[in-house]
This record gives sequence, C-alpha cells and structure tokens, in this order.
Amino acid sequence: KVSSLVVLVFVSPALLLSRPMSLQRFWFLAVLTGLAGSGVLQVSGIRIYTSGNVEAVNGTDVRLKCTFQSSAQINPSLVVVSWTFRPLAGGREISLFHYQQQPYPPLEGIFRKKILWAGDLMGGDASIIIREVKFTYNGTYVCQVKNPPDVHGPVGEIQLRVVLTASFSDLLILAVAIGSTIGCIVLLLVITLCCRRCRKRQRLEGNEEAPCKERKDPTAW
Repeated sequence: KVSSLVVLVFVSPALLLSRPMSLQRFWFLAVLTGLAGSGVLQVSGIRIYTSGNVEAVNGTDVRLKCTFQSSAQINPSLVVVSWTFRPLAGGREISLFHYQQQPYPPLEGIFRKKILWAGDLMGGDASIIIREVKFTYNGTYVCQVKNPPDVHGPVGEIQLRVVLTASFSDLLILAVAIGSTIGCIVLLLVITLCCRRCRKRQRLEGNEEAPCKERKDPTAW
C-alpha cells in the first residue's frame, strides 16, 4: 500500500495583472509558472508503505511493517513516528506508540507493555511489534512519519485480524519450511557419512596395494 502527496507551484494570471511589475519580474514569474506546469518544479511529500492486511494467531507476537521514503535527508533526531489504533468494534482512535529520538510505548490501557520498537530510521523503517495479541486488538493501525521539512503526505494503514488458529495456507507454509529444514539436515548427515566411508575405503585399499619391501637373501652373494 503506497501513500504519497505531490504539491505543485502555480501562479495565477490574475496575480500577474493585479499590479504593475517590471519586465524582469514578469519573466521570472512566467518561467516559474512554466516549470510548475511541466511538473519540473514540485515538492514531493513523504511516502509510506504498509503491508495492508495482517493476520495473527491469538497469543502470538506480530510485526506491523511500516516503511517510508522521504525527499529530504533523514535526520534521526528530527524524525517523528506516530502509531494510532481504531478498534474494529468502533470507538475513538487512541494513541498507540510515539517515537521521537527514543521510543515512547503506552503506559496504560490494553497495549501497556505490549508494544516494542522494531524500526530503523536510517533504513526508512518505522515498524513496531505487538506482543501476545488478543481479539480486542482487531482493528486498524495507522502509521504516520514526519521528517522535517518533509512533513506532508497521507498516512499508512494496516488492518489486523486476530484469529484462534493459523489458516491452512499458513500451516502449509510452516509444514513446508519444517520439512525442508529436516530434509536438509538428513541430506547433510548422509553426505557426511558417505564421505567418511569413502575416505576409510581409500585408506584400506591404499594399505593393501602398498608394495612390499624386498628382503635380501643372506645366503645370496
């Protein structure tokens, strides 16, 4: 999901005719208007990317991914990250998490001691982790990032759905991952045993084929 904002500079012709102006100023505003109309002169707002819909099993930890791109250079001491939550059942939007030079998790409410900072500002990451999710955590999570002077732009939203058990697709992916890991371990063990047997056989064959030293007959002169 991508959120962005573009602000174009525009000079109205009425402004040009509102009062007398020098020829130099007229040409300056004319060039400025042309650049704005062509899209060359523009100010890009901050862009926010989220995963959109997230499903988590009740009692597990879930990472809400929120990344951003800014037209201004990222300054960690100025970046402000805000997370809010709108319950699925309705009600007012509550402040969930705040970051400004350091994380400020909620000190009260249903999310007390449940929110962990998992972002990296220099990497454009403003993600958080919710520990031991509950069914009351179902709802919309809103991520907002400001990197002065780049402070304009829509927010990013994530719809969290807490379920009792993992879906079939999640279980299938987990089973494939576990099976692949076990298969790799077994394959490595088989390769190791084969290598050891080959080395042992080579040593035995080498000993059998080694030429015997000739013994001199003490009576033969």
